[in-house]
Amino acid sequence: MTAHLLAHPKILSRRDFLDAASRKPLGEPLGTIVFTNGCFDLLHAGHVHLLRRARTYGDVLVVGLNSDTSVRRIKGPTRPITPLEQRAYVLAGLECVDVVIAFEEDTPLELIKAVRPHVLIKGGDWPKERIVGAAEVESWGGRVFSLDLLPGFSTTAVVERILRLAPPVC
Repeated sequence: MTAHLLAHPKILSRRDFLDAASRKPLGEPLGTIVFTNGCFDLLHAGHVHLLRRARTYGDVLVVGLNSDTSVRRIKGPTRPITPLEQRAYVLAGLECVDVVIAFEEDTPLELIKAVRPHVLIKGGDWPKERIVGAAEVESWGGRVFSLDLLPGFSTTAVVERILRLAPPVC
């Protein structure tokens, strides 16, 4: 599958997003921008639940997506399972997601500073004091939320289940 087949209007570079936001007619803001981020390696019901809830906090949901090299640095050499282009395309296909922007860094801090969201959201496994960008978002008057996760869903658990079910290699 080639990358051009996975193009989607919701998948933007950081620069393209900022350019599009600056081209809005004067006095016509984007609205309340909500930002969340993650690897989203194997999209599951827990991710969709969090993204749908995040979208209710504003008008535009921007999802920061770790690049493949970023995921490898964070999760180890066997991840990501799904390449960036596919992860971005799947996220862009969700009705609740308005924009997907990949980032190369280990954290989304520089992307958060560029996007300047009004609301920053992470899953409940991230206490507010550990959420990257929380201090910056609050410094410009934004709000930060750690939302409860849908119990029993995690990418690691999905991978472990697949490995348990896989037949032994001879």
